[in-house]
This record gives sequence, structure tokens and C-alpha cells, in this order.
Amino acid sequence: MKSYAKINVFLKIVDTRANYHEIISRFVLLPNLYDEISFKKADYNDELIIVSNVKIDGENIIKKAFLELCKFGFKNELEEFFKTHDVVLEKNIPMGAGLGGGSSNAASFLHLVNDTLKLGLSTEKLVEISAKIGADVAFFASGLKSANVSGIGEVISEFEDDELDLEIFTPEIFSSTALVYKEFRANFMDKMDKNLALNLVNLSSSEILQGYKNYELNDLLLPCQKLYPELNLGDFEFLSGSGSSYFRVKGN
Repeated sequence: MKSYAKINVFLKIVDTRANYHEIISRFVLLPNLYDEISFKKADYNDELIIVSNVKIDGENIIKKAFLELCKFGFKNELEEFFKTHDVVLEKNIPMGAGLGGGSSNAASFLHLVNDTLKLGLSTEKLVEISAKIGADVAFFASGLKSANVSGIGEVISEFEDDELDLEIFTPEIFSSTALVYKEFRANFMDKMDKNLALNLVNLSSSEILQGYKNYELNDLLLPCQKLYPELNLGDFEFLSGSGSSYFRVKGN
């Protein structure tokens, strides 16, 4: 199963909720950049095993998705199946780059388990479960190509968007989401502009990228550049999310 990347056309922080940040953002799926997830037979496992072309740590988000499905009432089915199957994860989406690769993997895992084990969960139920796993997982679970996303990532509204012809760039900079948000909260809270965010949700992605500066569209750009000064963007280059990846419309 393909596990697609996404960009944030804009990402505005509009409030805080305890340690979380409430956002208003436009998520757009990238159809030409994806990881792949599959299941393969194994001799015997006493835990969920993920086989990948990259190093998988103990806090992997796929394991969180597994645990949430167990809590939802499918513990016996999942444990029985994964005694004799490995998860195979082929990573192509750069990590720590703001393209949502981990969140996408978790959502694709939920869909693949649902289909393979015939659990009968609707897309709406998968989105509900996803919201407990991570901030961006619900968008990927929804199956939408473009959406306005708010709250802490759990409120998703489909947006009929135009198609973007984009170039994606990923410098060799691992950007820590936690550190970037910490820097925002410490030094950039005065940049919050909810009115601008509410205007942006009504515009097409093309209109947004043609009409606004990169620092106006992503509230994390300036804190990210403060932490990683080697991240230099041109006037028509836009940061995606909290990572180091940025994009531009081809021809600009």
C-alpha cells in the first residue's frame, strides 16, 4: 500500500492547548512521493516486527497505531495475525523534513490492517482512531487529496483545490518538530494571526502561493531558520510543516 507525503501550503498557529498548538492549515497530498507498506509471512513473532530500509526506533508511530487498534477492540485479531506476519516499510519520504511521512505510515497501516483482516471499520472510524495517534494522521486516514485542517490536526474539511505542479527540496537538515514549536512559543507567539488564517482557508492553493510571502504563510519558518540558519529560502520557496523540506511551483 502506498503511503503518500503531503505539504502544508500554509500553516498558521492560532492558539495553544496545554502543550499543544492549535493550527489552521492547508494539507495537500503529494501523489509522486510515497513510502510503501506491506505485510509478509514470518515464522513467529512475540511482538510487532517492522522490517525497513531505515532504522526503526522503539517509539515508531506504526506501533502506536497498532496499540490504538488493539484498544479499539481488535487486540486478539491483531496479536494473532502479527504472530506470523511482519510489517514491511519501504521509506522514500525523507524523515524530519515536514512531509508527514510517519503520520502517513500510521494511517496506511490502519487501512491495510482494516482491509487485510476485514475489520469492517469505516473511513470515519479510522479517522477517529487516527486522531489519538498523532497530529497529522487523521488527514492521511481520511483519504482526501486536499483539506483545510484545524484544531491540533483532528478537524478536517475537504477543499476542492486546483492541482499544483511542484518541485520539492529536502536539504540535509534534520529539523526537530519539538524544538521548532518550543522556539515558536518562546519567541514568536506575537506573530499569530487568526484573521489571516481564516481568509486563507477560502483561497485556492495557487492563489495563496501567488499572493503571500513565505514567512506570512508558515508561522514556523522564522523559528526554524533561527534554529537552523543554513535553511535559506528564496522569495518563491515555501517551507512545509515544521521540517526542513520546502517547495516551489514549477516555473517560478
